[in-house]
Amino acid sequence: MKFDKDGNVTSFERKKTELYQELCLQARDLRFQHLTSITTRNNRIIIRMEFLKAVIMTDCLFILDFRNVNLDQWLFKELAPQLAGDGQLVTYSLPFEFRAIEAILQHRISTLQARLNEVHPQILETLESLVDPKLLSVDRSKLHVLLQNSKNLSELETDIKVFKESLLKILDEEELIDELCLTKWTDPQVFEESSLGIDHAEEMELLLENYYRQAEDLANLARELKVLIDDSESVIFINLDSHRNVMMRLNLQLTMGTFSLSLFGLIGVAFGMNLESSLEEDPRIFWLFTGIMFLGSGLIWRRLLSFLGRHLEPPSPPLVWHCFMLMLYYKS
Repeated sequence: MKFDKDGNVTSFERKKTELYQELCLQARDLRFQHLTSITTRNNRIIIRMEFLKAVIMTDCLFILDFRNVNLDQWLFKELAPQLAGDGQLVTYSLPFEFRAIEAILQHRISTLQARLNEVHPQILETLESLVDPKLLSVDRSKLHVLLQNSKNLSELETDIKVFKESLLKILDEEELIDELCLTKWTDPQVFEESSLGIDHAEEMELLLENYYRQAEDLANLARELKVLIDDSESVIFINLDSHRNVMMRLNLQLTMGTFSLSLFGLIGVAFGMNLESSLEEDPRIFWLFTGIMFLGSGLIWRRLLSFLGRHLEPPSPPLVWHCFMLMLYYKS
């Protein structure tokens, strides 16, 4: 597809050899690679952005071999008006290559932002449900969702990192920035304006720095989400340990009660033996010794619980969970 500076679009199919000759490029320049890079050759700017490959000239933009159906709406409805000056591009007053570069970088940042906006609420919702201290067990389905979102977030971090590195590579080299200003070297009037103080190289540097900062902001947000996911593992383990301690404490209390009953139950065992004495003739003896058994068992159980309370403090809600929930609140 070919876009001119007036927003006119022309679709065509051409052999690669003919395209090489028309654009004055070599075969390796137009080889499709799934990477992000911005290079120049023979007064042409070659941009690769994942599924998008573009060649920018001073008066037109070529979009080659676009294979992603998600690009259709941007190509046919948004890109042409932007190049013609109807969009929200800040470089409209500058030469055509500025508008073309800004439109492509803006689309790339918007794509990365959309991917982050998609996983951000899902991750926060999943983490909030997983770290709930009222849960006695972890929902495996939610763990699967969190694992998938974490994988998508890692891929997004990688894409943002590659995008930043491609911009930083140009920003570190003044010669590369000058090479991106195509009109400066082909239009004598623009070259003269550059000599008088209208520095197109400086404008190009500001443009790239702007999108580099936006990519840096996206990287920081993705990094914060990654930290939340890593911290959630500790919070989940703390919650599970807290509930496990409650169950162990209850089991210990019941064991103490069983021991107390068994200890004074020996009196009933003694009276259950087939031995005669004068005590069984008195009907009040049965109720007396029964009361002694229950009273003694209760007193011993109480003493054991008091001993347990002095050495084992009752579990309190984990403070880490409250801090984690505050972090989720501010992130949302």
